[in-house]
Amino acid sequence: MFTPARWLLPQIRRAEVESLSRELPITLPAARVLWHRGYRDPDAARRYLNPAVSDLHDPYLLSGMRRAVDRLRRAIQGGEKILLYGDYDVDGASSVVILKKAIELAGGSAVHRVPDRLGEGYGMSAGAIRRAAAEGTTLVVSVDTGIRAIEAVSQARELGIDVVVTDHHLPDAELPSAYAVVNPNQPGCAYPDKNLCGAGVALKLAHALLGELGWPEARLQRIIESLLKMVAIATVADVVPLTGENRIIVKHGLTGLRSVRNPGLRALLDVAGFGAGDSPSAVQVAFRIAPRINAAGRMATAEDVIRLFLTNDEDEARRLALQLHELNRERQETETEIVRAILDDCARTPVTPGQAALVFSGEAWHPGVVGIVANRLVERFHRPVFVLSVDAGSGEARGSGRSIPAFHLLEALEAMRDLFLRFGGHRGAAGLTLPAGRIGDFRFRLNAYAARRLGPEDFIPQQEFDARLEFHEITEKTAADVLKMAPFGFGNPAPLFAVEGVELACEPVPFKDNHLRVRLRQNGRQFWVKAWNFRDRSGELTPGARLDAALCFEADAYSEARGYPAWNLTLRDVR
Repeated sequence: MFTPARWLLPQIRRAEVESLSRELPITLPAARVLWHRGYRDPDAARRYLNPAVSDLHDPYLLSGMRRAVDRLRRAIQGGEKILLYGDYDVDGASSVVILKKAIELAGGSAVHRVPDRLGEGYGMSAGAIRRAAAEGTTLVVSVDTGIRAIEAVSQARELGIDVVVTDHHLPDAELPSAYAVVNPNQPGCAYPDKNLCGAGVALKLAHALLGELGWPEARLQRIIESLLKMVAIATVADVVPLTGENRIIVKHGLTGLRSVRNPGLRALLDVAGFGAGDSPSAVQVAFRIAPRINAAGRMATAEDVIRLFLTNDEDEARRLALQLHELNRERQETETEIVRAILDDCARTPVTPGQAALVFSGEAWHPGVVGIVANRLVERFHRPVFVLSVDAGSGEARGSGRSIPAFHLLEALEAMRDLFLRFGGHRGAAGLTLPAGRIGDFRFRLNAYAARRLGPEDFIPQQEFDARLEFHEITEKTAADVLKMAPFGFGNPAPLFAVEGVELACEPVPFKDNHLRVRLRQNGRQFWVKAWNFRDRSGELTPGARLDAALCFEADAYSEARGYPAWNLTLRDVR
């Protein structure tokens, strides 16, 4: 089921773009992109192109930060038992590691707990709080979770435990009755950047805590820059916008991965194919590093991830990294099996235009991969999708959903909350648990809700371009100027150029599994471009055909290492 994308071509003010190009100075294609993305003032454009760690906001701009730091310092000074309560994904595990290291640098110590995805599910539980109280815990700091843990936080108060909630998820109508809540998305918080991930909020708490120790500024900055490596990986993995502070974090954090002392992080980079001196791109983090970390929480337990990043033993680090690598391979196979089962079912009963949202369910599907499966199905059907795993023993179904830009998943679930035992999430992704007998009701009500809010145009994918481009404008400097806009990802995608009226110069050349190399010609200039996952569309690429091409510049360290240009062109779409 291939639905051609609707191309949205930009309109620019030529004189303003030319002025921006001269002022910076950068090539015209790069200036068109900056202008289109709203960086029209030269100073703002320079800050975007050269983000500095010093541009990070003061952590005390976050509501609740002062109370959180004061309580944490009191616990450290008094030798209290501190529990860090995290989540089982990359963001949650990274947050635990960041705060644990910060507390140790401040002279304290902390134990940690990450719930088991399969046995306990997401979030703080009242039962875990009761166990913590029995073990003598007096302070719980939640990381990447807790903003909706009303019951668990109330239980903690009854047991004499203070809770500091650090989170980034959207709150419910009621906030937990915690000692302090640090979340840029809580009501009344005037923090300038609302898009931090959980590890970003944990970094802010770490920065504020360490800033109280009276260290020289240079030492504090070195520690913060060291922590940025973990925060950068978490930020990319959690698919938050790579704008504002997140852009600063990821740009500097990824650069820092060229030199890694942490044995666990070094071992993980090695098994992912990155040697010393390599600096992975955000895309490479998303596809090669983050999945290996996430695999532990999906297929086993995230405890192994935390052990990996905390160990000083290189042999143990290597063993744990290889274990994550193997779990990721198992995750890929499991995911592929579920996708194949769903698509086989769709072949027998095709998705129709009347289905505005899709719910798929199966018995004993691995709950750890259903979110990834939902994402793949959204890409295929361009509709909101939930994938649920049915547990025959408990009679419950648990799963995850992913959405399209026009549809807010959490608002949809709020409108039918009577169906669920538990639910949470945000606009683009959500999770839920409901009685298995109510899956049919959920499917019907979600489809009806989506049908009232989505029109036919919402089901057509859009290809939004940053600029037009002609082959005579493509130079080494053009590529360098465009690639300086990295890191690319959600909120800051790689610039997409429309090259109109090109000719296919020869037969496409297949390579690897499903990819093509395509030679395009325009006004006497020719370029070989890589067309990822294009083999199914090879019928559109006949020699001599005239077409419009959607192209991106892509960094190519492998090519650079062999003495060739450090970039190539990739084909995203044709018409």
